[in-house]
Amino acid sequence: MAEIELDVLRHSASHVMAEAVQKLFPEVKLGIGPAIENGFYYDFDLPRPLTPEDLAKIAELMRQSIRAKHPFIRQEVSREQARELFRDQPYKLELIEEMPEDEVITIYRHDDFVDLCRGPHVEHTGQLPEDAFALLSVAGAYWRGDEHRPMLQRIYGTIWHTKEELQAYLEQLKEIERRDHRRLGRELDLFSTHEEAGAGLIYWHPKGGRIRAIIEDFWRQRHFEGGYEILYTPHIGRSWLWETSGHLDFYREGMYSPMDIDGQDFYIKPMNCPFHILIYKSRRRSYRELPLRWAELGTVYRYERSGVLHGLLRVRGFTQDDAHIFCTPEQIEDEILGVLRFSLDLWKAFGFEDVQAYLATRPEKAVGEPARWEQATNSLRRALEIEGLSYEIDEGGGAFYGPKIDLKIKDALGREWQMTTIQFDFNLPERFDMVYVGADGREHRPYMVHRALLGSLERFFGVLIEHYAGAFPLWLAPVQARLIPIADRHVEYARQVQDQLRAAGLRVELDDSGERMNAKIRTAQMEKIPYMLVVGDREVANGTVSVRLRTNENLGAMPVKEFLARAQRLVEERNNTAL
Repeated sequence: MAEIELDVLRHSASHVMAEAVQKLFPEVKLGIGPAIENGFYYDFDLPRPLTPEDLAKIAELMRQSIRAKHPFIRQEVSREQARELFRDQPYKLELIEEMPEDEVITIYRHDDFVDLCRGPHVEHTGQLPEDAFALLSVAGAYWRGDEHRPMLQRIYGTIWHTKEELQAYLEQLKEIERRDHRRLGRELDLFSTHEEAGAGLIYWHPKGGRIRAIIEDFWRQRHFEGGYEILYTPHIGRSWLWETSGHLDFYREGMYSPMDIDGQDFYIKPMNCPFHILIYKSRRRSYRELPLRWAELGTVYRYERSGVLHGLLRVRGFTQDDAHIFCTPEQIEDEILGVLRFSLDLWKAFGFEDVQAYLATRPEKAVGEPARWEQATNSLRRALEIEGLSYEIDEGGGAFYGPKIDLKIKDALGREWQMTTIQFDFNLPERFDMVYVGADGREHRPYMVHRALLGSLERFFGVLIEHYAGAFPLWLAPVQARLIPIADRHVEYARQVQDQLRAAGLRVELDDSGERMNAKIRTAQMEKIPYMLVVGDREVANGTVSVRLRTNENLGAMPVKEFLARAQRLVEERNNTAL
C-alpha cells in the first residue's frame, strides 16, 4: 500500500484534533485547520485559555478517535444546507458567505464531527499513526490574520509516518529552541525590544553593536573593493517622491502615516531607491560614467502587524544593505554576474555555503517592453548558469516591474532563509524619466537593478545568531578573549597582557571579580567567549597565558606572542570553524 502523503495525514489530524476539542468544549466556535510545513494547526474560539492539561486530554481523545477507525466521508451540500449545518458556527458562516455562487461546497464528516472542507483526507481515522503525533503549543491568532478581529487560540501539532520520524523532529525542535535568537539575544546581552516604546523596533546593546560594526566595516570594505560607492540619504521625503515612485499607490498599507512639515506631507521612507534616483538625476549623465554602483546601509520603516513581529526576523524598522546599479543594456550581463559572484562570496565569508537560487519570471501584469524582459531574464539565467548554480524557475513570480533572482541560504539546521534579491526594475526609470546620453549623442533609458545581499542587518543578525547558536567565529565575536587571574596578586599581570592584546587589535576583557577561577571560566563559557586566558604564578613567572576554549578544550600554556599570532591569523583568515 502506498504511503499516505504527509499533507493529507496532517490535514486529517487537524480534523481529529478539532473533534477532540469540540468534545471537551461543546460550545467551541471553530476557525480553520490546515496542514502546514512539518505539521498542522486549528484555530478555536474557546470560553477560557487552554492549559497543558487540556492538551493532554485532547491528545488522548485523538488517540481514541484513531483507534475507533472512523471513516472520513465527503459530501457536497447546497449553500442553504451548509448554512443550516453551521448555524452555530459564525466563522464557518462567514467563509460560506464569501464563497463564489458557483463554487461547490463540500463538507467532511467523521464520527459526530463535521467540517467545511475541500479535502482530501485519509480513508479513516485509523490511518493516522497513533504513536507518531504530538500537540506542541498554543498561541494566539487573530481571525484571518486581522488584528481588528477576534483573537482565537491556535493549537499547533505535528504528525509523521513513524514514531522515529516524530522523535527526530522533536529533537530538532529542541535544537531550534536552543538556538532561538530571542533567547540568546537576552542571555548574551546582544539586543532587546521594548513594547512600551514601540513594538518591532530593535535596540542594539554594546555587544550586538560591536558585531554589527564588524559586519558593516567588512561590508563597506568589500563594496569599495567591488567598485561601489557609498551613499547616505534622508529618512523622510515629501509625498511627491512616493507618488512618483508609486509607493503610495501600491504600498500605502506598508507605510506610516504622513507628518505635516511646513504644510507639506512627508513620509518616513520604506525604501531607499527613490533617493538614489534623485542623486542620479542631480546632473546630466553620460554613458561614459556607467555603470554606477551605489550602495547604502539605509534604515527604513515599514508597518507590520503586531501578530507577525518576531524578534529580529520580522521588525518595523530595519537597515537594508541596499544597492542600485545603473548601466547600459550592453553592460547588464556583466553587472548581474558580478552581483551574483559578490553575493555568493559574501555568504561564504560568513560561513554559509549551501545556497539555492530561484529565477522569478514575468507575471501576467507587467510594465516594460517584452524584449527588455526577455533580455533581463536571459541575463539572470546566464549568470546562474555561468556560476554553475542550480536554480528553480518561479514562473510568473517576478514583480510587475522586473524579473529577479532570489537566493536562499541553509543554516546549520538545514533551514532555508530567503536573503539575497537581485531585481530588475523597468518601472522607476520610466516614472522618474531617468536618462543618460549615449555615444550617439541621444538620450537613452538606463537599466536599473535593485540589489540586497544580506537583506537587512537585523534579519541577517538573527539568522547569524541561530546558525552559530551564539558561538560566533573569532572574527565576529564581540569579546574574543577574557583574562582570568587566579588570585588578586595576578590582576596586574593580567592587565598588562590585556593592554598588549588590545593594542594588537584583539577585543579582550579582564575578569577581576572576586569569584573563584572555575566560576569565572564557567561564566565565560556561558557567554560563549572563544578564549579564556588563565594567569597564575607560573604564567606571571614565564610570561605566558594558559589558554582554554569555550568548548572546554585546554590548549595549555603558551607565550603571549604565540597566542596573539594564533588569534590574529584566524581573524585575518575570517576562519568560521577553528579557534
